[in-house]
Amino acid sequence: MRIINRTDLPSLKRSVDQGTQEQRASVQNIIARVKQEGDQAVRDFTEQFDGVTLEKMKVTKEEFEQAYESVDGEFVSILEEAAANIRAFHEKQKTSSWFDTNPDGTLLGQKITPIDAAGVYVPGGTAAYPSSVFMNVIPAQAAGVEKIVMVTPPGEDGQVPAGVLLAAHILGVEHVYKVGGAQAVAALAYGTETIPAVDKITGPGNVFVALAKREVFGDVDIDMIAGPSEIAVLADETAKAEEIAADLLSQAEHDARSSSVLVTTSSQLAEDVKEAVLQQVEKLPRKEIAGKSVEDYGMIVLCRDHEEAVAAVNEMAPEHLEVMTASPFDDLAKIKHAGAIFLGPYSSEPVGDYFAGPNHVLPTNGTARFSSPLNVDDFVKKSSIISYSEQALKTNADKIARFARLEGLEGHARAVEIRKERWT
Repeated sequence: MRIINRTDLPSLKRSVDQGTQEQRASVQNIIARVKQEGDQAVRDFTEQFDGVTLEKMKVTKEEFEQAYESVDGEFVSILEEAAANIRAFHEKQKTSSWFDTNPDGTLLGQKITPIDAAGVYVPGGTAAYPSSVFMNVIPAQAAGVEKIVMVTPPGEDGQVPAGVLLAAHILGVEHVYKVGGAQAVAALAYGTETIPAVDKITGPGNVFVALAKREVFGDVDIDMIAGPSEIAVLADETAKAEEIAADLLSQAEHDARSSSVLVTTSSQLAEDVKEAVLQQVEKLPRKEIAGKSVEDYGMIVLCRDHEEAVAAVNEMAPEHLEVMTASPFDDLAKIKHAGAIFLGPYSSEPVGDYFAGPNHVLPTNGTARFSSPLNVDDFVKKSSIISYSEQALKTNADKIARFARLEGLEGHARAVEIRKERWT
């Protein structure tokens, strides 16, 4: 883990994985076949890539029941409480339609309408991510989306991990399909005999999933093309090195390309955190991944003063930002760019990943400069409402027509002026 100055920060910028030419060609072929052949193509690719022959793609009621029975009651309670916290947070994000009437009788407004159907991709196979179910499904439900379709890769036994099914069951998601990879994204985008088409696809996945989402964007909407996970910790001498090291490693264990960065003005804290990271990484089950991440993308940015430290954080625009300073709320006012901001020593990043309520689907690779976490607004559309009154058109018709002719659009001008015949 290198100790650097702020001037070295540009080296932290990582390009989003665009895939190889072969991978892009493969994804394009998969999408084309799914569009043309539907279910058969999905089954063929699932057998080819996952080694599973699908008799039924849709998860049955019996499979949901078996998953529920296979999980201990305490874990069920934990998931239910987490879901309630996440739902309560996202319910507060909802906005309403509004209308404004002017004295001349003109009515203007904005109508909020949920999209009809959302598709959620949940990573699977050898791992289980019930948190991904919650973070993608709950904001869609809060927005009022009527149909939510979930896809997730089957394991070697052809089944979906019990935790993922339990999470879907808790939320009442009925349309769950044992399909993953680019073929699942194509099925969501264009529909098959079994899997219904949706309007938007959200959720993380491997490079083939990311490339497929990029390919279908425009025919459907997507949430984002996310890069490797990131965490930055803004800390002063009041923070504990062992806690910072543990938080940095919580993201380093995700991926060898994950980024873990400490920003501080304390040279002593910098040295202590560096030593603590080296000690703690050896005790992690995923120490090879975490160790590679820390070696290649782990940084400690030593700044001259606190203002420079805050400026460095804003320059990075990290996915996750922990503020572990003497006055974290004072620092919050100075933070402009971060996906999620964790304030104080008790707000460890995993609190947000699983339980607190805010969404953990966050902008990465500096895109927090202009984008936001997944939220309720991602699942609604906003339509502008214009109802001009007769008085308003009388007052403004000539101005509108002149504006149109200024742009060389005679048809626009005449469409307004023809209504002047009503008053002659």
